[in-house]
Amino acid sequence: MIPHHKYNPDDCTACAVCTVHCPVAEATLKFRGPKQTGPAYERFRLSGFGDDASIEYCSNCKNCDISCPSGVPVATFNMLARAVYRSKRGIVPRDLLIGHSGDIGRALRRIPAFVLNFGMQNAAVRRLLDLVGLDRRAPLPSFAPLSERNRLGKGSAPGGRRGKVALFPGCFVNYYEPRAGLDIIKLLEKAGYEVIVPKNFVCCGLPLVCGGLMGAALKRARINSRELALLAECGIPVIAPCPSCALMLRQEYRDLFPGEEGLVDNAAVVSEACSFFLDLLDREELPLAGARHPQGRLAYHAPCHLRSLGLGRPGIEVLRRIPGLCIEDTDAGCCGMSGSYELKKGRYEIGMRIGAALFAAVRESGAGLSVSECGTCRVQIRHGAGCPVAHPLSLLAQCLGAGDAVRETKF
Repeated sequence: MIPHHKYNPDDCTACAVCTVHCPVAEATLKFRGPKQTGPAYERFRLSGFGDDASIEYCSNCKNCDISCPSGVPVATFNMLARAVYRSKRGIVPRDLLIGHSGDIGRALRRIPAFVLNFGMQNAAVRRLLDLVGLDRRAPLPSFAPLSERNRLGKGSAPGGRRGKVALFPGCFVNYYEPRAGLDIIKLLEKAGYEVIVPKNFVCCGLPLVCGGLMGAALKRARINSRELALLAECGIPVIAPCPSCALMLRQEYRDLFPGEEGLVDNAAVVSEACSFFLDLLDREELPLAGARHPQGRLAYHAPCHLRSLGLGRPGIEVLRRIPGLCIEDTDAGCCGMSGSYELKKGRYEIGMRIGAALFAAVRESGAGLSVSECGTCRVQIRHGAGCPVAHPLSLLAQCLGAGDAVRETKF
């Protein structure tokens, strides 16, 4: 099922600003650029002239949306066009695998990490994955210990004096880095909140959208929207540690599935986690008195989807509230992973070229630790720059004595 396209390609003035800011177009000639494959070619698609195979190379990083002076949702044009393209040519195995990674994680949730990771890092398994379209050179995250995955799902102890907050962990935190979610829970407890982790939440659907599986993404949008509506009725805010999940819940459901009955605008109830904590600090609900910062320099990377949310850089602003902490904003553009883009065969070299400026900035900063809100950005920074990396709120939890010492997550 391909959603009805509500956007008018003539809203695009063909200024090409989006192409100038597109990291993929800069890294490879295989992608014609967001304007060309999106609004410009949409006119041909509407006239029945077929599709442009170049659409397969869009990473959905949304730098086109960020830079468009006319507010045209260029990336949405591209993702809807990709869905049509794939519906005609069939879904490829790698996109089925990546798109349903959340379902796979849920199915494997009771299996110990050492069993899963032995299998995932096995050379024979990587060769098999390479055959179905996952580049064997690309970094895969490791499953977290079963004990941490189970603890995250339980939320916090009941009875927060300030009320309840719901956590939407997302697939990455749920299965690969629950430590970040547990740190957020401890910080919210310290601020006086009870944290619930609703069991009815499913994958936000972004990997499905990027693979052209729009019908499956819509099913997940419906499930999550029903849960969000119930939480909104109870006055319970929802926070998402991953900016991509926050973007889907706050904005993309509305943009990708216009007119879909039952989908509501969830922007009012959903917050990106670091922006939520920045508000807590502004209201002095989370005191920083006695915060102790780690020694050494830190490097910060702002994920593309965070910038697309238009929230600024809340992660670095939160950490800058800690007296004496030395943190540098790398401000080096896209990391090149773009969720799952670099995992796909034919995209690895492109992703590494895109991320080269960031890798160099991290190394040149002399930082002993990097921080970024996005889980797959963290995977890419560790892979490309060789620097340990953590979620900003894990570092905040350490500084406030609310979490364990930040340790390198094995990617």
